[in-house]
Amino acid sequence: MGNSPLLNSVRDAIRVRHYSIRTEQAYLSWIKQFIWFNKKQHPRHLGAKEIGRFLTYLACERLAAPTTQNQALNALVFLYEKVMDRKLGEIPMY
Repeated sequence: MGNSPLLNSVRDAIRVRHYSIRTEQAYLSWIKQFIWFNKKQHPRHLGAKEIGRFLTYLACERLAAPTTQNQALNALVFLYEKVMDRKLGEIPMY
């Protein structure tokens, strides 16, 4: 997935905004995990419902700290709003 057009677009959007390299790495990692969690579906076929399920999985199954969950959420909001130009609306928690 390293040469994915989607991930390249994410990298470009991050670099244009002068985010740190660590933020870039973290955001790319969360986006990849989200895609894998959703059986490798492209995010254009997914939305707020799937993000909610992913965050619930992080909290309940992986026991991720709230700050970790927040970083994952920020990465996915960045993907949808800044890269894909798509508003998510309210994200349900399961």
